[in-house]
Amino acid sequence: MLNATFASFLLAFSALFSIVNPLGGALIYSQVTAQRPRAERVALAWRVAFYSAIVMLTALTAGAPLLGFFGISLSALRIAGGLVVAAHAWELLSVPEHQETRKTEQAAPADRADDVAFFPLTMPFTTGPGTIAVAIALSASSSGDGLAFYVGGVVAALAIALIVGVSYASADRVVALLGQARSRVVTRLAAFILLCVGVQVLMTGVQDALGPIAGLAGKR
Repeated sequence: MLNATFASFLLAFSALFSIVNPLGGALIYSQVTAQRPRAERVALAWRVAFYSAIVMLTALTAGAPLLGFFGISLSALRIAGGLVVAAHAWELLSVPEHQETRKTEQAAPADRADDVAFFPLTMPFTTGPGTIAVAIALSASSSGDGLAFYVGGVVAALAIALIVGVSYASADRVVALLGQARSRVVTRLAAFILLCVGVQVLMTGVQDALGPIAGLAGKR
């Protein structure tokens, strides 16, 4: 149980960290909230972290069952989720500049409105469609002890939310420490891990879909 929970935590943490990219997000957060007082930026950062935790936990715990309710098989969900995750990872790995530009555009309204914690800073800037897709794909990839997976996934989501809060609240220090170039190096390293996760989820889905066919062929 403990080993399965830890393995689930590592899988979910690496995947969610890669797609959320709190360190890279902190660079943009620093830019779009530069006109606000520091105390307000810190408070806003922790509100974004709280909302991000809710989004990730909802997708992890309810995403796959909800799609199953509409008649989507687990193997189909795994194949589709693996493809989506791999596609996001490939974009981050090959052209992280496109992701940075899109995130900057998504967060742009944050310097012109008052209540921006949920929109646009949580959705779609921090935990957008890509994060939700990754979380649902992770929930579909669970096998064996479901409780161990969900415990590991929940702890991973809370850990990511904590890192988001710390990174955004300390955005100025993150900018001074990393800068644009180092941030892209971290993004590419994390994207490669995410690509591996997507391929693994895809392979599990394909094996599940082809398993019955292979069994029938063996009987013949």
